[in-house]
Amino acid sequence: MRSRYAAYALGLTAYILSTTDPDGPAWEGHGGDAAWRDSIQRFSRATRFCGLEILDAPSPQGATGTVTFRARLLQGGGDATFTERSTFVHRGGNWRYHRGERVRADAEPR
Repeated sequence: MRSRYAAYALGLTAYILSTTDPDGPAWEGHGGDAAWRDSIQRFSRATRFCGLEILDAPSPQGATGTVTFRARLLQGGGDATFTERSTFVHRGGNWRYHRGERVRADAEPR
């Protein structure tokens, strides 16, 4: 999770694509990935990355693991902070981002 946050902050699109599960709903490379690459670059340029806090990361269950995190972001001068529970799958010797679910502030782990 930390490496993907850093990759977004640095605009490392190839890393984001290579660490996303092509069988998951987060994969946007169907039919080519030029539009996806452009989207990542626009997001990275328009965002100030202010910090990442890992809230929960239980031990993986087989080839699946979850991480709950809070990403502190600024976009257009406004707060764009969000909390997400991400699911990762272990494929080809690497952990890949499969999907994310936003977590309401009042439901966040403490």
